[in-house]
Amino acid sequence: MGLDLESISEATSGAIGSLVSTTILYPLDTCKTKYQAEVRAHGQQKYRNLSDVFWEAIQNRQFLSLYQGLGTKNLQSFISQFVYFYGYSYFKRLYLEKSGAKRIGTKENLVLAAAAGACTAILTQPLDTASSRMQTSAFGKSKGLWKTLTEGKWTDAFDGLGISLLLTSNPSIQFTVFDQLKNRLLKKKQDKAGNGSSPEALSASSAFALGAISKTIATILTYPAIRCKVMIQAVDSNDNETDKAQKKSRKTVPGVIRAIWKSEGVPGFFKGLHAQILKTVLSSALLLMIKEKITASTWVLILATRRFLLLSRGGLKNA
Repeated sequence: MGLDLESISEATSGAIGSLVSTTILYPLDTCKTKYQAEVRAHGQQKYRNLSDVFWEAIQNRQFLSLYQGLGTKNLQSFISQFVYFYGYSYFKRLYLEKSGAKRIGTKENLVLAAAAGACTAILTQPLDTASSRMQTSAFGKSKGLWKTLTEGKWTDAFDGLGISLLLTSNPSIQFTVFDQLKNRLLKKKQDKAGNGSSPEALSASSAFALGAISKTIATILTYPAIRCKVMIQAVDSNDNETDKAQKKSRKTVPGVIRAIWKSEGVPGFFKGLHAQILKTVLSSALLLMIKEKITASTWVLILATRRFLLLSRGGLKNA
């Protein structure tokens, strides 16, 4: 029972952190996604810089449209982070229990994080696809979640699932780097304080810095796949894509790779990298900072709730 409660505590704090960071940075996320999804046509492109997306919304008096799809994104973010952190925490504890090891090595950590990421990707892919389509729709013309999901074939909701599974390596790299850096930093603090002292929690600034470093490394290594995924998911909401055959081709990994290579060359695979790093680093750093700060409170709340339920159950039995 203790194992499950600890995993739920980790998952809840991670999901809350994700919800807050997603809401704060959503306009930046919308600009980033629309910028990434654009394909240069006949040597011309609508957005030359990330800021062009923002100014388009301002000039068209559609600033609030930068929040289109926020509800779906928050739902997807909360569920995915809860599932991921629960799975990651559960798999780590299960591994230590079954193997008898005292600590988890880097290779094992990567495998466990990838397993948790794969479970998350499969369960939340429809919401991820819907949020991307809503963000890349023309400002003011975004459709609701249900209409977005029910348009076309049901399999369309899983567009980009293959790349999403490949991208499980992103959080795997991120959290492995974060855990390793965190453990080293806490060990140094513990050594300075004395061998008998208990390990301290990370400060907000330390958690932010480690989160930024770990996410930057993961983002750079996986970015070409990230852009391909956004382009595949945004096909149905891209006004420039009028040819059905072209749309069908763009829904496949080889098709989107050819489109990028033909119109933009090698640099195209890294178009928007700076925007991705800015958004994901800030988002991840905020998430991990919030998670570190509320984990203890969440654990206390869960224990208190469990105790209340047990006492209530005991009272009913006595009655």
